[in-house]
Amino acid sequence: MNKLQLSAFSLFLILNLGCRQSAENSEEKSPVSIILKEKPGDIEVPEGMVWIPGGQFMQGALENDPQALNHEKPAHQVILDGFFMSETEVTNADFRKFVDKTGYITIAEREIDWDEIKKQLPPGASKPHDSILQPGSLIFKKTPKSLANLYDHSQWWEWRIGANWKHPKGPGSSIAGKGNYPVVHITFEDAVAYCNWSGTTLPTEAQWEYAARGGFDDVLYFWGDDSDKLSEMANTWEGEFPTKNTREDGFEGLAPVKSFPPNKFGLYEMAGNVWEFTKDWYNINYYKTALDKGISKNPEGAKTPYNPQNPQMEQKIIKGGSFLCNASYCASYRISARMANSLDSSQEHLGFRVMATPEMMRERKNRKTGS
Repeated sequence: MNKLQLSAFSLFLILNLGCRQSAENSEEKSPVSIILKEKPGDIEVPEGMVWIPGGQFMQGALENDPQALNHEKPAHQVILDGFFMSETEVTNADFRKFVDKTGYITIAEREIDWDEIKKQLPPGASKPHDSILQPGSLIFKKTPKSLANLYDHSQWWEWRIGANWKHPKGPGSSIAGKGNYPVVHITFEDAVAYCNWSGTTLPTEAQWEYAARGGFDDVLYFWGDDSDKLSEMANTWEGEFPTKNTREDGFEGLAPVKSFPPNKFGLYEMAGNVWEFTKDWYNINYYKTALDKGISKNPEGAKTPYNPQNPQMEQKIIKGGSFLCNASYCASYRISARMANSLDSSQEHLGFRVMATPEMMRERKNRKTGS
């Protein structure tokens, strides 16, 4: 394990140590420039993807959102050119093709280097027994009783040796027959490696949020504002978190992709099921900076990461929530919800989907034709 795979395992140890575009462009003018709305005619929609027409929207929490967190504010105007996005999260079958072709080994499968880990631990931390210093990932565990404090995430997360994308619950578990489930236990580095192989990229936070809206401007969820529809629209945690899940939506853990209705753009599971990586750094000051600068086009987020709660840790923004999201805990099935995830941390409720620009598709086409 190299230095980019350590924070999830380090967090586990810390807790247990008590250290608690072109002629096809729309002619509509924007304050920045012309927006590419319609799909260019010389490019076919890639298999498994949909075209997201360009437009303008307010990124961030709505004023009428009672569950909005401070890091979702202030809302700010963004303009985006159109792009392609995968209909679903990358699946086990998709990822297996990548691994079979390249021999890639995910971070959760790589050996652990204690000399690197101890750099992230409190001074004087004792080295765990070699039986503990083994590759693995974070697994969710229900608690036997109700919890008064939902801020201590260690109460429902467990470092499981041998947990990885092929063994999502650890040794003895398997993805056999689950090719259409989203791949999990994937770090940012793993997701980027897949993108490089497939000729795609991760979406920016702005692209993800705009795509999730499906053309709606002022709604809390991709289907509207009615929270009573949550169980029919998304795989989340019903009941008392993290003790009892009533499975009202039909699932307790992961669901196969396309288990719930798509949004208006044809994208599935843009709320719940698994969190999804974006390429943007998590920086709590970025939204304020973006508002001060005015309308931005195709923003790529903060140039550097900054999280005062984890100042030494570099984190990326993840979106969409997961099967663990509950109104009492995070309500991250809301479109504006966002979380921070370290580059090397993997869990059983985190995956990704991909996107591509028309330029990327042209480059891919040219490589295939040799032109």
